[in-house]
Amino acid sequence: MDLFSVTGGKKLRCGYTTGSCAAAAAKAAAHMALTGEAAAAVSITTPQGVVLTLEIHDSAVHPGRARCAVVKDGGDDPDITNGLFVYTDVALTDQGIDIRGGEGIGTVTKAGLACPVGEWAINPVPRRMICQALEDVKTACGYGGGFAVTISIPGGEAVAKKTFNPRLGIVGGLSILGTTGIVEPMSEKALVDTIRLEMDARKAAGDRHLLAFFGNYGVDFSRSRLGVDVSRRVTISNYVGELLDYGLYCGFEDILLIGHLGKLVKVAQGIMNTHSAYADGRTSFLSLAAMLCGASRRTGQAVYDAVTTDEAVRILTQEGLREAVMAFTCQKIEYYMEQRVHGEVQTGAVLFSNTYGVLGCTSRAKKLLLHHTTREIP
Repeated sequence: MDLFSVTGGKKLRCGYTTGSCAAAAAKAAAHMALTGEAAAAVSITTPQGVVLTLEIHDSAVHPGRARCAVVKDGGDDPDITNGLFVYTDVALTDQGIDIRGGEGIGTVTKAGLACPVGEWAINPVPRRMICQALEDVKTACGYGGGFAVTISIPGGEAVAKKTFNPRLGIVGGLSILGTTGIVEPMSEKALVDTIRLEMDARKAAGDRHLLAFFGNYGVDFSRSRLGVDVSRRVTISNYVGELLDYGLYCGFEDILLIGHLGKLVKVAQGIMNTHSAYADGRTSFLSLAAMLCGASRRTGQAVYDAVTTDEAVRILTQEGLREAVMAFTCQKIEYYMEQRVHGEVQTGAVLFSNTYGVLGCTSRAKKLLLHHTTREIP
């Protein structure tokens, strides 16, 4: 791959998707089944018009069929499938192109994904890429018949357990993915697409009340301290704005976000991407809030200088200001969440600290929490 992107001031090498691997392996196997000739590499064109030339490995030919592999290369992206062999077995048939999964490829068990329930988790764009690659071979070889295609990824079932697939209802293996054919390093788009996929799955499962967390801290706290059923959650990383935008689009009745103060205090400032690379302002906001609630300049300075939000909360507790500051913070969080959804979806947020427990709730949060637990917030 000679494609690169620039992220965080660094030049990062792009990779290619499992869909591109499957399409290239299918093209090589089909050509080999028809001609008996093994190829060292084949070229395919991605949906964006980029031509990829990928090396072919482990080729084998038998009468009327052949099998080839392409090694998945995620570039500089931390891709868990990097280095796996994506095999495609192609058998000659009378007509049509039938694509199915084999070893290490998952099947869909829940509605809301790109593939119907009961089908192999081979998404529409990779299917089109495979079909186009095979049509190119048919034209080049003057072949008028069809193909039976089986995709497999040895070891894929074990790797899939470390991905979002089990939560999305994809069992038994990995998905054949890709909308562009290219893996962009540290792609925010890929993360947002995954969040939307989870929300689609929740909506398709009949959920009307959306429960969201930034990450595992919130999940663990809510499960152990609040008795929340977290099995139907979505995990949003830093993408609060995308959560609210897509939740409105999907038509959820309400959205409840449970998060650490260090994340949600940013939302209180209208910051809808809570990654530190975009904005911080945690202790500056808490310092201002404290002074608006009657803190002395000395206390405001101490909160401002706090290294962590837990340290800031310790100071506020010591000065008898915690309840007032958290109430002010929750009012601002609610304002910006409501503004983002134009008041068309009920929103709520619960702020917590592992040290101090629940710190505050927006006005609707306790009511919305009852959709996910029978335990009241203390």
